Amino acid sequence: MILFSDPKCLQYQAVGHPERPTRVEKTVSWLKEANPSWSWGSIESAPIEALLRAHPETHLERLQEPRMFDADTAYFEDIFDISRLGTGGALAAMSAALEGNKAFSLMRPPGHHAESEKAMGFCYLNHIAIAVFEALASGIDRVAVWDFDAHHGNGTEAILEGVERTLYVSVHQHPCYPGTGLRSRGNVVNFPVPPGTPSETHMGALEDSWSETLAFKPSLILVSAGFDAYEADPLTEMRLGIEDYRSLGAWIERSNIPAAAILEGGYSDDLPLLVDAFLKGWSGP
Repeated sequence: MILFSDPKCLQYQAVGHPERPTRVEKTVSWLKEANPSWSWGSIESAPIEALLRAHPETHLERLQEPRMFDADTAYFEDIFDISRLGTGGALAAMSAALEGNKAFSLMRPPGHHAESEKAMGFCYLNHIAIAVFEALASGIDRVAVWDFDAHHGNGTEAILEGVERTLYVSVHQHPCYPGTGLRSRGNVVNFPVPPGTPSETHMGALEDSWSETLAFKPSLILVSAGFDAYEADPLTEMRLGIEDYRSLGAWIERSNIPAAAILEGGYSDDLPLLVDAFLKGWSGP
């Protein structure tokens, strides 16, 4: 297992905001202590050319303007550069996966709500969509995105819908922010799950979504790994437990398909345990 993180992603915060630096800081610390054999790679900022595959130049310029994006998504000094570094983590994990590694990018801000021309939902750049286009540009035949965050990845869906050789699959709470992801069409497959759904039922939907992902016969799977469907998460009303995340990781392990994952949501203080369980399931016995 190779992980990618950079302390620069801890350099912004809004008091009282759930997307806080300790999410990554404590998770990195826990993983390093609990799994000393895992390696940690370095990250470089994503090149502008890569960003422009998913976002127009006007969006990149807007990210550098010192004004709020929405009530949940503030402007921070250097947020554009920090987001570029987050995208760099996704690209580094993707490259490592294509070299035969199990790779996870543990960075903030998250990305799957960012639309082509809109920052929203704590997200500024859509890291995973950018990684998809980078993979396609490098000659990868078919790329699937599997998103198990409790919130629908509206931005990833909007950017990838209709893009040949790609598939977007999401399992998410509904009703819940951002209120999208209610139907499937073309290369978009959605599994909305009601609040309070028992973990066994939710895991059944996740199994179905994973089957859809595998049926696409992808050459590469990129995972939007959100941990906010956890039973103790403060922002959602789902019921998954720690061992459920270990199972999700084990499914990836058994697929024998190159895969990379990036951190999206997950706001419980138990995030280090959830990520650890997921990665241990993925790393195998």
